[in-house]
Parts: sequence; C-alpha cells; structure tokens
Amino acid sequence: MSSQRGGPGLAPLQSALLIVNPASRRGDVSIRKAARAFAKLDVACDIVFSERPGHAGAIAAARAKDYDSIFALGGDGTAIEVIAATTPSGPPVGILPGGTGNLLARALAIPMNVSRAVKTLVGGDEARVDLGRLADGTRFAIGVGVGIDASMIASTSRVWKRRAGVLAYVVSGAMHALKRPRFVAEIEVDGVVTRRQAAVVLVANFGVLLNGLITLGSGIRYDDGVLDVCVFDPVRFTDAIRISRKLLFRDFSADPAMSYLRGRHISVSTDARLPVQADGELVGFTPIIATVEPLAARLLVPHCQINRH
Repeated sequence: MSSQRGGPGLAPLQSALLIVNPASRRGDVSIRKAARAFAKLDVACDIVFSERPGHAGAIAAARAKDYDSIFALGGDGTAIEVIAATTPSGPPVGILPGGTGNLLARALAIPMNVSRAVKTLVGGDEARVDLGRLADGTRFAIGVGVGIDASMIASTSRVWKRRAGVLAYVVSGAMHALKRPRFVAEIEVDGVVTRRQAAVVLVANFGVLLNGLITLGSGIRYDDGVLDVCVFDPVRFTDAIRISRKLLFRDFSADPAMSYLRGRHISVSTDARLPVQADGELVGFTPIIATVEPLAARLLVPHCQINRH
C-alpha cells in the first residue's frame, strides 16, 4: 500500500525518523504499533530513543535533513523538543500520542490510537503553525500559563500521571478550582499595561483543545501571527460553572470573569512568585515573557484539520 497525502501538490512520504521517549506512558506497545503502521504504508522508518531531557531535540536537529518527515512518540515535552529543533526549515513533524495529556495531539485532532495516528498523518495535510518563545529560548505550541493550570501540574505526581493519565490532571485541576486561588497580574501586551486579579492567565496559541471539546476564546488561531491572553477570574463557584459552560459551548458573550488581550509581545508578572507551565510542562516561575514566531513550525495534521482551528 503506497502512502498518500491529502493536500494538493504534496509528495507522498517516503521516509520517517521516529524519535521515541522510552519513559512515555504507553511504552513498547506503542512503538510496535507505530513501526507496523509505517511498514503497511510503505514508509521507511528508523527508530531512535531519546535518553535525557533535550536529547529528542538534539536527535531531530542532527538527522532532520536525512528524512521526509520526523515523528515524535512521547508526551508534549518530546513533541515540542522535536518541533523546536526543526524550526523553521526542517521536514514536517508528526505527533504521536504517548504521554499523559497529549495536549498538542488532541488540539490537532490526531487520533489517540497510535496506529490510526500514523495512518492519519501520513495521509494528511501539512500546516504552518505559530510558536511562542519565552525569554530563555523555550518554545511552546499550545500556550503558557500561570494560575490553576500550572498549580495542578506542579501538584500532580509522575506516578499518579502514569497510572491515571489525563484523569490525573482533571482531578488535580478540580481540587485547585475548588480552592479558587487568586492573584494580581500585571499584563503588558505590545507596550500597553493592564493590571487585574485572576485565577488563570493563559497566553494561548491554540484556541481549540481536547479534540474540540474546549474553546478558549473567539478567533484564537494557531496561524494568525499573534498570541492571545485569556484571563479567567471566577470569584464564586457559580462563576466557575458559568465559565466552564461558556468554554464548552463556545459562548463568548461579555462576562466579568473573562477577558482577552491579543498581541505579539507579552509579559505577565504576578504579585507573588507562581509556577508557570508551557504545553503542560513546568518551565519555571513568573514573570512570563513571551513573543510569537509566526508560522515557524511545519506540522503534519489530519486532512482538513487546517480549516477547523
């Protein structure tokens, strides 16, 4: 069976480098499934294992020129390492689910079954995607945030994540939401400063998450050359319920507990030093300083997904 790609004018993939994080939650079974899927599609696949943080990116940078595509099998950390290492001139990157949250794979509507994911991406389209870049050079694809989202990641143990998967984040997030911790944030967007209380400040690149289940705001796109600042500040439990309902049903009518800003250069400082997450990984503490790199990443996506974000 020959590999086919959905986009017009795109040559079929002939070769792939599969970079695997051996500590990923799904383990050897996923590796075998991926290898069989590539073989069925007549795509020559070499498999390389990363050995430490940063190694997946180093492998991708060193070997990208030898392949038509690079696939990352692991969590979101592995995926963004590979994406960052191949920006901007490398081959397209395919993301295979192998971690706990698989936030980026879910945001791109990539199947959670590895075999199906390989088939979907090999026969899919390519998309150019903006990336965010932090002051220390760390890149992110989904977003970077402070508040409930970062606190739940900081308090979720590796053992609990491996056993419970994305449910671990849901449970931890619910516990923090019930506490409703708030902070004062000073947000600067393209030189304009605002100051407000918040429970979450998220600098978002993707607006649609979890296979379309959640939409963070109106008009947030991964290819528009800007980042969107989403500020959520539920004061009462009823506020939290209302915000959740709005995000689920894409209702972005005016709400005192939700506000949005948009720009290319963004900084977020807080009155207390708070943990920061980027694409589901802890990356340090506030302040956040982020800029956008327009259309920096080249990703493999399901056919027609480029029109649904």
